[in-house]
Amino acid sequence: MALPRSVERRRPPRAALKTALANEIEMKAQLEIQNLTKRFGGLIAVNNLSLSIQQQAIAGLIGPNGAGKTTVFNLITGFSSADSGGILLEGSDLSGRSPHNIAKAGIARTFQNIRLFPWMTVLENVIVACQIKCHGSFFQACLRTPFVRQEEKATKEKAEKLLRQFQLQEKLNYQAKNLSYGEQRKLEIARALATEPKILLLDEPTAGMNPAESNDCVELIFNLNETFGITILLIEHNMNVVMSISDKVFVLDHGVKIAEGPPEEIQNNSEVIKAYLGDHYVNHA
Repeated sequence: MALPRSVERRRPPRAALKTALANEIEMKAQLEIQNLTKRFGGLIAVNNLSLSIQQQAIAGLIGPNGAGKTTVFNLITGFSSADSGGILLEGSDLSGRSPHNIAKAGIARTFQNIRLFPWMTVLENVIVACQIKCHGSFFQACLRTPFVRQEEKATKEKAEKLLRQFQLQEKLNYQAKNLSYGEQRKLEIARALATEPKILLLDEPTAGMNPAESNDCVELIFNLNETFGITILLIEHNMNVVMSISDKVFVLDHGVKIAEGPPEEIQNNSEVIKAYLGDHYVNHA
């Protein structure tokens, strides 16, 4: 995979966020990873990783295949447990929490391989995610109390509103498996958004998309960040995408963070170029 040396940003960094990023030592991070380590037998997949992300930033997590990026996502969201280190969301330690409780705390994710409920309708897929914010008990649900019926109505309305925002309102009753690939990606993001996250983790959101679908996805990410105020951390192999939309980029290689900074710095970082393209390219660049 080629690492572009110069990519024009799709938008200028917001002044307030740029100032915050420049002075991040003085500011409390919304998401903070502290000395995180994960081993699989003799393999160290993530090695003493530390990083912090400010509120409402778009951050990119990049690196060659096998660098440990998806493992980091799994650790943040509770799908895997760390051997050491901590993960803090707005100062609250997430260590040992289940994926369900981490989602309730405010972190949602998508997956590299789309994980929808294929035989359920588009609307049902989003309604399921909305349930995490419902408060009716099991017995109330069995008895079909007025409170539960009101929650179900509100949940359906919330799901329909989300799907309108994602231009999927005409396909509410389609089975998820019958959507196009780009629409399935949109539905997966809509489902994640239904949990009302503070931080959204996107694992290769443009993977498998054609250029038009990729552009639509980029605009969607901008909208989520700017309209909903959601902080976004994304893994992305399309360097043109990640460099054009990220406020900050973190680079992993063999589980170790080798660089972090604004896209302009990362594109010209010799260690990053070496990790992607090898010593020969660096020596002859």
